[in-house]
Amino acid sequence: MSSPLVTGEAVALDVRTAGLASRMLAALLDGLIQLVILFALFLLVGVFGGSGSTAALGALGVVSVVTAGLVYPVLCETLMRGRTPGKIALGLRVVRDDAGPIGFRQAFVRGLIGFIVERPGFSFYSVAVITSLAHDSGKRLGDLLAGTVVIQERVVAPNAVVAQMPAPLAAWASTLDLSRLPDELALSLRTFLARSPSMTDVARAELGNRLAAAVSAVVTPGPPAGTPGWAYLTAVLAERRQRAQAQHSLGPTSGYGGPGYGGPGYGVPSYGTPGLGNAPQPPAAPGAVPLDAAGAAVSEPPPRTRIQQQAADAPGFAPPS
Repeated sequence: MSSPLVTGEAVALDVRTAGLASRMLAALLDGLIQLVILFALFLLVGVFGGSGSTAALGALGVVSVVTAGLVYPVLCETLMRGRTPGKIALGLRVVRDDAGPIGFRQAFVRGLIGFIVERPGFSFYSVAVITSLAHDSGKRLGDLLAGTVVIQERVVAPNAVVAQMPAPLAAWASTLDLSRLPDELALSLRTFLARSPSMTDVARAELGNRLAAAVSAVVTPGPPAGTPGWAYLTAVLAERRQRAQAQHSLGPTSGYGGPGYGGPGYGVPSYGTPGLGNAPQPPAAPGAVPLDAAGAAVSEPPPRTRIQQQAADAPGFAPPS
């Protein structure tokens, strides 16, 4: 389940929010740890406080319950930047609604609501489950009050490779103005590059031509003359991901890009990247989208042999196979 998070710079991030099943399993793992802590504390109270009064023993028991039920999750999420041992095992992380790391205040609100409202007595997690099922982003009551959301840092995505920046375009890409690039277009671009190897030549050429024209209309400056279309589209997507990662470090991921939405495993083939021997070669169609110096796409793609020659003549680019 994807959910757009809007950063403080008004950049919407397409991230995958955690599902209810993974969150419940993480809560179960944390619950087992809390039971062990509670048992150990009760054991210590029995050993060292056995001769105390009933009131003192009762007070120590309350302190033990609060330590295991409230201090544990708040301390873990504060020190480990939104994670607990259970969340680490399931690849989850709590972040603010603007995708930034949470602090003590958010962790305390989440922990307090969970301790007082969502877990006590026979309502064990029932309030959290109902709220999560009713909310689009799967937020529980504690998330709603704290302004947080739980995201999935690791998503199993076999054969998914991160879009790598073509080396000759790195300096040019650093000057790009991506503020006008809409989230829907960026998502379409990512999907197109991921699925293009399985598309027909005609479909790739038509869709690639439209995407290149749409991107060049909102992204400035235009690419250097002679830039292959596939390299242009990949560079724009890679630069957007890298900027989002730099601004909102959500930690390394596997199978999903945070930016995570912009981390590893973003689902975009890496074209011509050294060290990825099994990475798919750039499809003919994105390369079949020639661009002029202003970044405008030519309305009709030239013949295939001419495309390959243009890509081969571009310095630093491997021609599409």
